[in-house]
Amino acid sequence: MSSIPVTVQHGAQKHKLDLDPSANGETFKYQVYSVTGVEPDRQKILVKGGQLKDDADLSKLGIKANQVIRMMGTPAAGAQAIQKPKEEMKFLEDMSEAEAARSEGATPAGLQNLGNTCYLNSTLQTLRAVPELENELLQYKPSGSGGPAGNLADLSQFGLGGLGSATDLTTSLRDLYKQMSETQEGFPPLMFLNAFRQAYPQFAERSRDGRGFAQQDAEEAWSQIITTLRTKLKPGEGSSQSSEAARNFIDQYMAGTFTRSEECTDPAAKEAGEEPQEKPDEQFLKLNCYVASKEINHLREGVQAALTETYTKNSPTLSRDAEYKQISQIARLPKYLPVHFVRFFWKTGVNKKAKILRKVTFPQELDCVEYCTDDLQKKLIPVRDKVRDLRKEELDVDRARKRQKRMQAGEEADRARELKADGPSSERELAKDKKNSAAPEPASSSSKKTVEGKVNGSADVPMADGETFKTDAEIEAERAASILASKKALLAAVNPELHANAGANQTGLYELHGVVTHQGASADSGHYTAYVRKEGKVIDEKNGKREDDNKWWWFNDDKVSEVDAEKVLSLSGGGESHSALILLYRAVELPVLTKEEQST
Repeated sequence: MSSIPVTVQHGAQKHKLDLDPSANGETFKYQVYSVTGVEPDRQKILVKGGQLKDDADLSKLGIKANQVIRMMGTPAAGAQAIQKPKEEMKFLEDMSEAEAARSEGATPAGLQNLGNTCYLNSTLQTLRAVPELENELLQYKPSGSGGPAGNLADLSQFGLGGLGSATDLTTSLRDLYKQMSETQEGFPPLMFLNAFRQAYPQFAERSRDGRGFAQQDAEEAWSQIITTLRTKLKPGEGSSQSSEAARNFIDQYMAGTFTRSEECTDPAAKEAGEEPQEKPDEQFLKLNCYVASKEINHLREGVQAALTETYTKNSPTLSRDAEYKQISQIARLPKYLPVHFVRFFWKTGVNKKAKILRKVTFPQELDCVEYCTDDLQKKLIPVRDKVRDLRKEELDVDRARKRQKRMQAGEEADRARELKADGPSSERELAKDKKNSAAPEPASSSSKKTVEGKVNGSADVPMADGETFKTDAEIEAERAASILASKKALLAAVNPELHANAGANQTGLYELHGVVTHQGASADSGHYTAYVRKEGKVIDEKNGKREDDNKWWWFNDDKVSEVDAEKVLSLSGGGESHSALILLYRAVELPVLTKEEQST
């Protein structure tokens, strides 16, 4: 049966619709809802014979083509009007390769292995987990870009940036990441590899059998790339943070600061009056985690061991060599913190980098407050504690909502069983109750209710005189207000100096976002892969909150697959299987308030 074009008049507005005569009244009401925003149960549609009912057979109403059908009703209080999408919906099969690659949830591009280049592929994939770096690279222009080489580099907008970036590592990295963002296929990083080997010839070493290039250490590749970016991404040359003119990008987002003190541990030096010495502050681009000692089983212990070093040097007080201890404390925490498991050491017997295979576990959330100076701890601890309080409150609210849903579902199931046992008339009553319960209930703090329910088979229990209870809407409003107050208290606790220090960690807490792994017994052999935490779907566009489904991308060269977080946390070593070599932690983000929340 063909559809009938009709016009629905709602007040002064008229809406064109195609009515399906084979459908019922309820279906047509939902059509009207889609164009007017008035819920079906709040509509009064006038047709031949009176008001349109949900079970009405539209084919029997004698509706003619282009007939005007009047509808009365208003949307429920607080209901949001249906709006046309800001962007036209596009199906995956209609997208270009670049559009499909940029779509939400799309599988990211892998990198082809060009002959023992897995160490480089895993490093590049993990560094790409820093979105600020990718944005900064897009703004980068090499110095002297007005010359011939610069003109060739500008061809990157046409996909030909490699012609001018053969010797500029930063430009080739910029072009590589741009090309990876436009495909979901395994991409060959040939231009970047050539630039990398030209900049650091040690990575062009041939294998011992003369067949191709040798395997390399991913940590060394990481350090060299970071060193290059530190010198190239200077303020004014691609930096988007003009207010931080004194810092380049790497120093701003990925560099911390150590304060160091040195003390002679020889009792004779102390008796002679030798005092501990404060040494100049030192920047660091990663934290080391020692794993050689049998006493180290967790990252926390390994980092603590790396921050306390002992060595021998000449004591001016004793006029001889003595043992000294140097203690390092963190005075600045960056937003992105790499942690290096020091698993490789030079084994003279075999003349190669051997691997320490012992198992050392690591957390998904890292608390670095204990490694910091007293001054920095005073700034971080109040914020860290409020972050944890807010999380606990949000978790409690979420559990309460789930518990309430389970209880409501149980009550409805019990009532359905009772009414079904009473016969068809009771089943119709149940359907009517469900329809009425779906309608929004006005919230009123002074409303008095009667608790309906069976208590051990007894009759309904009325509430005592003057007794009131809160509606679900009121409870939700109180929960939201409490969480908002906690967020504001958290933001108010942030130290002004840390807030002004762009790129610094303001809580002392980190979440794991990337892992470089190694499989094998030495740095010069085996296989490297990378794991990067998957960005969930945006569930709140106002504050950019994303869904966290605890999924990760596993980059095994050009093969990309999705894995659970448990798989990542199992990469603690204990044999020649894949074990974590570099961990990339990202600072726990502070809540973002909308303009409405800021004004309340």
